[in-house]
Amino acid sequence: MSNKPNPITIDGTEYDYNDLTEEQQALFNHCVDLDRKIGNTQFNLDQLMVGKEAFITRLKASLEAA
Repeated sequence: MSNKPNPITIDGTEYDYNDLTEEQQALFNHCVDLDRKIGNTQFNLDQLMVGKEAFITRLKASLEAA
């Protein structure tokens, strides 16, 4: 482990990651990973929503032309 302080903030309270137990570090790492996955999922959802809107627009244009 590094002796260099590694501050993290949870609910406004600062902790040194190095002072956490292995279990606490694992729980924190799960939270960080889940935040990353949520962000990626939101990014993918945004792309899917824009794609769906594009297909709806094309469908409407096709129906109006018929």
